[in-house]
Amino acid sequence: QVQLVESGGGLVQAGGSLRLSCAASVSIFRIITMGWYRQAPGKQRELVATITNGGSAYYADSVKGRFTISRDNAKNTMYLQMNSLKPEDTAVYYCNAPMAWGQGTQVTVSS
Repeated sequence: QVQLVESGGGLVQAGGSLRLSCAASVSIFRIITMGWYRQAPGKQRELVATITNGGSAYYADSVKGRFTISRDNAKNTMYLQMNSLKPEDTAVYYCNAPMAWGQGTQVTVSS
């Protein structure tokens, strides 16, 4: 079973940027769809973005135009570039693949 490890979270001021990484323990070449989710305090986990192994991406309306999802199959790693961050982006961000979740990485955006 694939194991996922996120990194890159932290504290940033509004308008700043962060880049999250999700390293997989196995080859992700055959994983059709991977994604990023987030969960803010007191809220349900929500989808942020997904990407197929062909590179097709989907974004939630709340992050469209600010976040970019990508994957490097050769490095077994998925990324989330987050620009123009807002306080409402504050959440724990989780990496997802079929039947696998990472442990999450905290992103905090101060106003």
